[in-house]
Amino acid sequence: MAMNPTIQTTSRDRRLYLWFAALMPLIVLAGFARTYYLKGFFGTPSLPSLLVHLHGLVMTTWVVLFITQVTLVATRRTRTHMRLGIFGAGLAALVVVVGVVTAVFAAARGGSPGPPPLQFLVVPLVDMLVFAVLIGSALYFRRRMDIHKRLMLIAAVNLLTPAIARIPLNFIQTGGPLAFFGLTDLVLLACVAFDTIKHRRLRPVFLWGTIFVIALQPLRLMLAGTDAWMRFATALVGLVK
Repeated sequence: MAMNPTIQTTSRDRRLYLWFAALMPLIVLAGFARTYYLKGFFGTPSLPSLLVHLHGLVMTTWVVLFITQVTLVATRRTRTHMRLGIFGAGLAALVVVVGVVTAVFAAARGGSPGPPPLQFLVVPLVDMLVFAVLIGSALYFRRRMDIHKRLMLIAAVNLLTPAIARIPLNFIQTGGPLAFFGLTDLVLLACVAFDTIKHRRLRPVFLWGTIFVIALQPLRLMLAGTDAWMRFATALVGLVK
Protein backbone atom coordinates (compact mmCIF):
# COMPACT_ATOMS: atom_id res chain seq x y z
CA MET A 1 0.00 0.00 0.00
CA ALA A 2 1.50 3.34 -1.10
CA MET A 3 2.00 6.05 1.53
CA ASN A 4 0.18 9.31 1.03
CA PRO A 5 2.96 11.76 -0.04
CA THR A 6 1.26 14.68 1.74
CA ILE A 7 1.23 12.82 5.06
CA GLN A 8 4.82 11.69 4.53
CA THR A 9 6.02 15.22 3.86
CA THR A 10 4.10 16.59 6.84
CA SER A 11 5.69 13.96 9.07
CA ARG A 12 9.18 14.95 7.93
CA ASP A 13 8.51 18.65 8.43
CA ARG A 14 6.77 18.38 11.79
CA ARG A 15 9.91 18.69 13.90
CA LEU A 16 10.99 22.04 12.44
CA TYR A 17 7.64 23.72 13.10
CA LEU A 18 7.26 22.25 16.58
CA TRP A 19 10.76 23.38 17.53
CA PHE A 20 10.07 26.88 16.31
CA ALA A 21 6.68 26.93 18.04
CA ALA A 22 8.54 26.17 21.28
CA LEU A 23 11.30 28.73 20.63
CA MET A 24 9.08 31.62 19.59
CA PRO A 25 7.32 32.27 22.93
CA LEU A 26 10.64 32.00 24.77
CA ILE A 27 12.14 34.76 22.61
CA VAL A 28 9.03 36.91 22.98
CA LEU A 29 9.05 36.45 26.77
CA ALA A 30 12.78 37.21 26.98
CA GLY A 31 12.29 40.42 25.06
CA PHE A 32 9.12 41.73 26.64
CA ALA A 33 9.21 40.28 30.18
CA ARG A 34 10.58 43.48 31.74
CA THR A 35 8.32 45.92 29.91
CA TYR A 36 5.11 43.91 29.50
CA TYR A 37 4.57 40.35 30.72
CA LEU A 38 6.42 40.53 34.05
CA LYS A 39 6.73 44.30 34.44
CA GLY A 40 5.28 44.14 37.95
CA PHE A 41 8.37 42.21 39.10
CA PHE A 42 10.82 44.64 37.50
CA GLY A 43 9.20 47.92 38.46
CA THR A 44 9.34 49.30 34.93
CA PRO A 45 7.21 52.34 34.00
CA SER A 46 3.55 51.78 33.21
CA LEU A 47 2.53 51.48 29.58
CA PRO A 48 1.86 54.90 28.05
CA SER A 49 -1.61 54.18 26.63
CA LEU A 50 -4.42 51.68 26.16
CA LEU A 51 -3.28 51.40 22.53
CA VAL A 52 0.00 49.86 23.66
CA HIS A 53 -1.94 47.40 25.85
CA LEU A 54 -4.06 46.49 22.81
CA HIS A 55 -0.95 46.05 20.68
CA GLY A 56 0.55 43.70 23.26
CA LEU A 57 -2.68 41.72 23.51
CA VAL A 58 -3.03 41.36 19.73
CA MET A 59 0.58 40.28 19.25
CA THR A 60 0.35 37.79 22.12
CA THR A 61 -2.81 36.35 20.62
CA TRP A 62 -0.99 35.93 17.30
CA VAL A 63 1.83 34.00 18.98
CA VAL A 64 -0.66 31.75 20.77
CA LEU A 65 -2.56 31.19 17.52
CA PHE A 66 0.62 30.27 15.65
CA ILE A 67 1.54 27.70 18.31
CA THR A 68 -2.00 26.33 18.26
CA GLN A 69 -2.05 26.00 14.48
CA VAL A 70 1.30 24.21 14.43
CA THR A 71 0.08 21.82 17.12
CA LEU A 72 -3.15 21.12 15.24
CA VAL A 73 -1.25 20.22 12.07
CA ALA A 74 1.24 18.10 14.00
CA THR A 75 -1.63 16.13 15.55
CA ARG A 76 -3.34 15.89 12.13
CA ARG A 77 -6.38 17.90 13.15
CA THR A 78 -6.31 19.72 9.83
CA ARG A 79 -10.02 20.53 9.67
CA THR A 80 -9.84 22.43 12.95
CA HIS A 81 -6.67 24.10 11.67
CA MET A 82 -8.51 25.29 8.54
CA ARG A 83 -11.50 26.57 10.48
CA LEU A 84 -9.27 28.45 12.88
CA GLY A 85 -7.48 29.89 9.87
CA ILE A 86 -10.52 32.09 9.18
CA PHE A 87 -10.02 33.71 12.60
CA GLY A 88 -6.30 33.86 11.85
CA ALA A 89 -6.86 35.88 8.68
CA GLY A 90 -8.85 38.46 10.61
CA LEU A 91 -6.29 38.52 13.41
CA ALA A 92 -3.46 39.04 10.90
CA ALA A 93 -5.26 42.11 9.55
CA LEU A 94 -5.65 43.38 13.12
CA VAL A 95 -1.93 42.81 13.76
CA VAL A 96 -1.09 45.08 10.81
CA VAL A 97 -3.62 47.81 11.61
CA VAL A 98 -2.85 47.96 15.33
CA GLY A 99 0.89 47.67 14.67
CA VAL A 100 0.88 50.62 12.25
CA VAL A 101 -1.29 52.81 14.47
CA THR A 102 0.80 52.02 17.57
CA ALA A 103 4.03 52.84 15.72
CA VAL A 104 2.68 56.17 14.47
CA PHE A 105 1.43 57.21 17.92
CA ALA A 106 4.78 56.17 19.44
CA ALA A 107 6.60 58.38 16.95
CA ALA A 108 4.21 61.24 17.72
CA ARG A 109 5.01 61.13 21.42
CA GLY A 110 8.74 60.59 20.80
CA GLY A 111 8.79 56.98 22.04
CA SER A 112 11.56 55.23 20.10
CA PRO A 113 14.35 53.02 21.52
CA GLY A 114 17.21 55.26 20.35
CA PRO A 115 17.18 56.94 16.95
CA PRO A 116 15.05 60.03 16.26
CA PRO A 117 11.39 58.93 16.33
CA LEU A 118 10.57 59.90 12.75
CA GLN A 119 13.57 57.99 11.43
CA PHE A 120 12.86 54.96 13.62
CA LEU A 121 9.26 54.84 12.40
CA VAL A 122 10.46 53.19 9.19
CA VAL A 123 11.42 50.04 11.15
CA PRO A 124 7.98 49.02 12.52
CA LEU A 125 6.15 50.20 9.40
CA VAL A 126 8.27 48.06 7.10
CA ASP A 127 7.92 45.18 9.58
CA MET A 128 4.16 45.43 9.15
CA LEU A 129 4.52 45.66 5.36
CA VAL A 130 6.67 42.52 5.26
CA PHE A 131 4.25 40.69 7.56
CA ALA A 132 1.26 41.71 5.43
CA VAL A 133 2.90 40.55 2.19
CA LEU A 134 3.96 37.21 3.68
CA ILE A 135 0.62 36.49 5.35
CA GLY A 136 -1.32 37.62 2.29
CA SER A 137 0.77 35.28 0.13
CA ALA A 138 0.31 32.44 2.64
CA LEU A 139 -3.46 32.88 2.53
CA TYR A 140 -3.39 32.92 -1.27
CA PHE A 141 -1.49 29.61 -1.26
CA ARG A 142 -3.55 28.10 1.59
CA ARG A 143 -4.33 25.03 -0.54
CA ARG A 144 -0.64 24.51 -1.31
CA MET A 145 0.48 23.33 2.11
CA ASP A 146 4.17 23.15 1.16
CA ILE A 147 4.16 26.86 0.28
CA HIS A 148 1.61 28.03 2.85
CA LYS A 149 3.37 26.68 5.92
CA ARG A 150 6.77 28.02 4.89
CA LEU A 151 5.39 31.51 4.29
CA MET A 152 3.71 31.39 7.71
CA LEU A 153 7.02 30.38 9.29
CA ILE A 154 8.91 33.23 7.60
CA ALA A 155 6.23 35.70 8.73
CA ALA A 156 6.51 34.43 12.30
CA VAL A 157 10.31 34.75 12.30
CA ASN A 158 10.06 38.29 10.93
CA LEU A 159 7.90 39.29 13.92
CA LEU A 160 10.65 38.24 16.34
CA THR A 161 12.82 41.29 15.62
CA PRO A 162 11.20 43.66 18.17
CA ALA A 163 11.46 41.00 20.90
CA ILE A 164 15.09 40.22 20.05
CA ALA A 165 15.94 43.93 20.08
CA ARG A 166 14.68 44.17 23.69
CA ILE A 167 16.46 41.13 25.14
CA PRO A 168 18.59 42.59 27.96
CA LEU A 169 21.96 41.35 26.72
CA ASN A 170 24.75 43.86 26.32
CA PHE A 171 25.80 42.85 22.80
CA ILE A 172 22.21 43.27 21.59
CA GLN A 173 21.62 46.58 23.34
CA THR A 174 24.88 48.05 22.04
CA GLY A 175 24.88 46.32 18.67
CA GLY A 176 21.89 48.16 17.22
CA PRO A 177 20.29 46.97 13.96
CA LEU A 178 23.26 44.76 13.12
CA ALA A 179 22.60 42.74 16.28
CA PHE A 180 18.83 42.41 16.30
CA PHE A 181 18.38 42.05 12.54
CA GLY A 182 21.37 39.70 12.45
CA LEU A 183 19.90 37.43 15.14
CA THR A 184 16.54 37.39 13.37
CA ASP A 185 18.32 36.38 10.18
CA LEU A 186 20.19 33.62 12.02
CA VAL A 187 16.89 32.14 13.21
CA LEU A 188 15.45 32.34 9.69
CA LEU A 189 18.55 30.86 8.06
CA ALA A 190 18.61 28.04 10.63
CA CYS A 191 15.02 27.14 9.69
CA VAL A 192 15.86 27.26 5.98
CA ALA A 193 19.00 25.17 6.48
CA PHE A 194 17.11 22.54 8.48
CA ASP A 195 14.42 22.32 5.81
CA THR A 196 16.97 22.21 2.97
CA ILE A 197 19.03 19.45 4.57
CA LYS A 198 15.90 17.49 5.42
CA HIS A 199 14.56 17.62 1.86
CA ARG A 200 17.95 17.79 0.11
CA ARG A 201 16.88 20.85 -1.85
CA LEU A 202 16.22 24.53 -1.22
CA ARG A 203 12.53 25.31 -1.62
CA PRO A 204 11.95 28.37 -3.87
CA VAL A 205 9.49 29.85 -1.34
CA PHE A 206 12.20 29.79 1.33
CA LEU A 207 14.77 31.27 -1.08
CA TRP A 208 12.64 34.21 -2.21
CA GLY A 209 11.01 34.71 1.18
CA THR A 210 14.39 34.92 2.90
CA ILE A 211 15.75 37.33 0.29
CA PHE A 212 12.64 39.48 0.70
CA VAL A 213 12.97 39.69 4.49
CA ILE A 214 16.73 40.24 4.61
CA ALA A 215 16.92 42.69 1.70
CA LEU A 216 14.38 45.04 3.28
CA GLN A 217 16.41 45.33 6.48
CA PRO A 218 19.24 47.54 5.14
CA LEU A 219 16.92 49.19 2.62
CA ARG A 220 14.66 50.54 5.37
CA LEU A 221 17.65 51.94 7.24
CA MET A 222 18.86 53.66 4.06
CA LEU A 223 15.37 55.06 3.49
CA ALA A 224 15.11 56.40 7.06
CA GLY A 225 17.61 59.20 6.49
CA THR A 226 16.19 60.52 3.24
CA ASP A 227 14.24 63.74 2.83
CA ALA A 228 11.41 61.83 1.15
CA TRP A 229 10.97 59.59 4.17
CA MET A 230 11.14 62.46 6.65
CA ARG A 231 8.44 64.34 4.73
CA PHE A 232 6.25 61.21 4.62
CA ALA A 233 6.80 60.41 8.31
CA THR A 234 6.13 64.01 9.35
CA ALA A 235 2.86 64.04 7.41
CA LEU A 236 1.85 60.65 8.86
CA VAL A 237 2.57 61.64 12.44
CA GLY A 238 0.82 64.95 11.85
CA LEU A 239 -2.43 63.05 11.36
CA VAL A 240 -2.50 61.96 15.01
CA LYS A 241 -1.23 65.10 16.68
